Amino acid sequence: MPGKKIAATEIYALAFGLFLGLTIWKFGNPVILDQKITPPVSFAEFWNDAWPTHWARWIFWPLAIAGAILAFAKNPRWPATKWLWLLPLAWFGWQIFSARQTVDADLTSATLWQYAGCVASYFLGAFLFRNGRARNLLLAGILAAFTFCLVRAIDQRLFEFPQSHQMLVEGEHTGWTNTPPEMLLEMKREQVVITTNGADVANPAILAKFAKGRVMGTLVYPNALAGAILLLFPISLALAFGATKNLKRAIRFAAIALTIFLGVAAFFWTGSKLGWLIGLGIAGIFLLRFNRPKSFKLAAIVAVLILGLGIFAVRFHSYFAAGATSVGARFDYWRAALQTTAANPLLGSGPGTFQRPYAKLKSPEAEMARLAHNDYLEQFSDSGITGGIAYAAWISLALATIGKRVRKSGDSPAFAIFLGLLGWFLQGLGEFGLFIPALAWTAFTLLGCSIGREINGFDKKAPKS
Repeated sequence: MPGKKIAATEIYALAFGLFLGLTIWKFGNPVILDQKITPPVSFAEFWNDAWPTHWARWIFWPLAIAGAILAFAKNPRWPATKWLWLLPLAWFGWQIFSARQTVDADLTSATLWQYAGCVASYFLGAFLFRNGRARNLLLAGILAAFTFCLVRAIDQRLFEFPQSHQMLVEGEHTGWTNTPPEMLLEMKREQVVITTNGADVANPAILAKFAKGRVMGTLVYPNALAGAILLLFPISLALAFGATKNLKRAIRFAAIALTIFLGVAAFFWTGSKLGWLIGLGIAGIFLLRFNRPKSFKLAAIVAVLILGLGIFAVRFHSYFAAGATSVGARFDYWRAALQTTAANPLLGSGPGTFQRPYAKLKSPEAEMARLAHNDYLEQFSDSGITGGIAYAAWISLALATIGKRVRKSGDSPAFAIFLGLLGWFLQGLGEFGLFIPALAWTAFTLLGCSIGREINGFDKKAPKS
């Protein structure tokens, strides 16, 4: 008997998943920092270094156009309430309108391309990745790159950072006599080594980074990795348990144990405080789904909270004792975002331009910030009240719709994807993942995929739009 024919949408799902995996590997920086990324020239740089974020567009848009042609060839029907396609289009349309009076055209241009990718990913997910086979093929590339990212993070903590810290300390102590001249020049170019009072010394900020050991994998900084783990670890765990049932017990145990170790260890070593608290909440929601007596579930949730908060208190005791500086900094960003919104309630300062008004509004003692560290407030600041409301309404309605569907569904992967989306969008209250292609395009693809699952996995009849 001939094998089952592979549909064009399934081939496309695999290709698009591999592209999203590439973004996790190489496009983990915010788009507004594109000009700061030096394009790689050697094979080693292509392999090891991040790529300029605008390169992602060269791959994404041909893929997106091919996906649009494939979707329309199937005479698609929108799989959910009409508000879930009207709101994203209204939000993006308002971004274009706001861009007409931006205070920085370059920042806004880069941001609009990023937002366009988010909306396109959402619709591609909704129209093309509806069935379970397409979803699994999509996840193959994503989770392969996510695994590589976690392995890189573990390597950073156990080997790379300690060795780099020791090398810099010893190099400075010996006057860099044991450091090859070309390596020293490279470290100076990257400001790993700086010149102070005529002497070459290790950059104190770099030494502090290595000493803290906060990992970021292939992404821009530790909190971005925490966002990736919030987004993708639930589905990784669900597949580790569900897809290995037919394997030998020892192999299954090894796969599950490795998945748990990579995700939990990397998450812990990101040192993300908000991420840890969100993770505890997600774990509580997961426990509620167990088919166990209420008393058992309540006891399990209490135990997880006590253990998790205990680890949180011990892990971050010194941080809070020192005054929780990053929390105070975020309050200053948010204050400035609100002031910018109040000053420009209709159109804001322009998509992606928070840093321009913040430079004038920040407290004298505060460090400069390029983004508001709150994706929702940034929408209000950058594009006014209409833009902020449209984005918040879209995300809230989408999550509520998916949550309602999966609550009684037996589709464990769909529920795990929902938990990941919920965690990532909650992290947006304190981070800027919307500006990072690796995170945002992956999240919006999975959001659209979850919306599209309705007529194939959850309901017998197609909904009215």
